Amino acid sequence: MTTAEDEAGRIAATVSAAVEQVFATVAEVRAVALRDLDPAAGGAAVPTPELEPAVRRLLRAPGRLATGMGVIVAPQPHADLPIRLQWWQLDPDSGRILSLDPDLRPSSVGFYDYTAAPWFAVPRRTGRRHVVGPYVDVHGTGQYLLTLTEPVVADGEFLGVAGADVPVSRFESRLLGDVGVLQRAFVLANEEGRVVVSTSARWLVGSLMPSSVEPEAGAPVTGVPWRLHLLPD
Repeated sequence: MTTAEDEAGRIAATVSAAVEQVFATVAEVRAVALRDLDPAAGGAAVPTPELEPAVRRLLRAPGRLATGMGVIVAPQPHADLPIRLQWWQLDPDSGRILSLDPDLRPSSVGFYDYTAAPWFAVPRRTGRRHVVGPYVDVHGTGQYLLTLTEPVVADGEFLGVAGADVPVSRFESRLLGDVGVLQRAFVLANEEGRVVVSTSARWLVGSLMPSSVEPEAGAPVTGVPWRLHLLPD
């Protein structure tokens, strides 16, 4: 007979596998960026002809989870390189892949300072990959998203991040399909206690878990700071 501990471990392992699939894609984007470093720019990351076709191929790959991918460049005044965002999104309605074009002019009222965003700032500070979300994508799709990023580093210098956007609805569908029959409802929560995925109508995506839930409760998910909580019958 399957115990609650076994069930939690099985679901947590399935979550981890889905996350690792996305990070494997991010690693491919990062590898393209590193191949195309320009020695003439002092090792700085610059727009390359290889990145866009690689991202387009990955966005259309069978079984993909991400609907947005790219590289976000760290400002490098010594190389005369301003902030730069090379990001492409798959439009769910038309099926077209579009280039994201936020306002990156510092003097503009609508300036998008991505260097302050956690998906950029945390990998820059820690040198490790990071997951942000769920959050509403106000600069693009308007969906609840997860953003997974990892640093792009060459010769010890932080050049930016490679990353992928995954709609929570798509992540949830894949997870529930992979996990199969459930013995009990569950809630997947991030490090802030915010719901990432839930199979209970009581807990909606983006809501906070009650303060009565201990931070260390639930089963940890390998590779991300999330925890899996089984709910009472």
